[in-house]
Amino acid sequence: MNILGWDIGGVNTKAALIKTQKGAVRELKTAIKYFPIWKRGKEKLPAVLEKLRNQLASSTKLDGIGVAMTAELSDAYRTKRKGVNHILDCMAQIFTNTPIFVLDTESNLRSIEEARQEPLKVAAANWPATGWMVSQSIKDCFIVDVGSTTTSIIPVINGNVVAAGKTDLEKLLNGELVYTGALRTNVAAIVNSIPIRGGIARVSSELFALSGDIHLILDNINEEDYTVETSDDRGTTKIEAMARLARVVCADTEMLNKEEIVEMANYIYETQIKQIADGLRQVHNRVKSRMKGNVSVVVTGFGRDFLGRKAAQEAGFKQVIDLGELLGVDAAVVSTSVGVALMVASKLEGKVVRW
Repeated sequence: MNILGWDIGGVNTKAALIKTQKGAVRELKTAIKYFPIWKRGKEKLPAVLEKLRNQLASSTKLDGIGVAMTAELSDAYRTKRKGVNHILDCMAQIFTNTPIFVLDTESNLRSIEEARQEPLKVAAANWPATGWMVSQSIKDCFIVDVGSTTTSIIPVINGNVVAAGKTDLEKLLNGELVYTGALRTNVAAIVNSIPIRGGIARVSSELFALSGDIHLILDNINEEDYTVETSDDRGTTKIEAMARLARVVCADTEMLNKEEIVEMANYIYETQIKQIADGLRQVHNRVKSRMKGNVSVVVTGFGRDFLGRKAAQEAGFKQVIDLGELLGVDAAVVSTSVGVALMVASKLEGKVVRW
């Protein structure tokens, strides 16, 4: 079978084409399009979907489409209901002759018509795909999925995803969603003060620097990895990133030297790791009585190594598994797209399709 899985986010639209044979994946192709929907315009979403489809499957007959979404939260839409329905409209417009399955927060695959009847059930339903995919191989674990914008923490017990939250609000309340990521997080949302020159400087609440600047300065990412707009619309060199970070304390690169700016970056980095670790501890404390032995943490997403792994270690976990080493780097970066494609393939074949 040829299945195309989608993860339609407010910032990045991701797709994965899997080709299966005899219950196993034989080929994988992935693609990502940076598309901040509130900036570029929601009316351009069909063109983005068509471009990615042509990139991955221009001459391939598709047997099914799987869709997970989070873009409905974008302020391009007045309500999530309107966002969900617009995204479904776009999918139906592009894929007219292929069965489309929409993932909900209970890990069910719904038709477009069923999704329209309960749009809030399919809103923010990207995490079940990653949870389901990992749970087929690792029966007891915590999944830490660090993207460019957010971090999802997904508990798996006895091969079942046991997330307590079904909406973003519920997940923010219980630690399963930490709104911090590898590229797009405002530094002022990570720290409200920074140690510097023997004192503590409060930070400005302006959008002066992003987490991408921190990770660029510290060599966690390179210039090519910095795929989103910078806060000042300038470039992605270290010098430019340092200038942005200096502004966070209302300074510049003539007032602060390189060593001072790097120290700032390290402090912010450590704080971001602790934010994710705190969410992981909160989820672990809720379910630990139901888990046996040493439980592993599976890290995935773009920031899986320099944020996910570090946060798991900060939270006291000894065994950390990189999903990229199991499935390949491409699959780890678009794990939701791969997961929902595997779910659709399994539904159509009538048995679990293995990696």
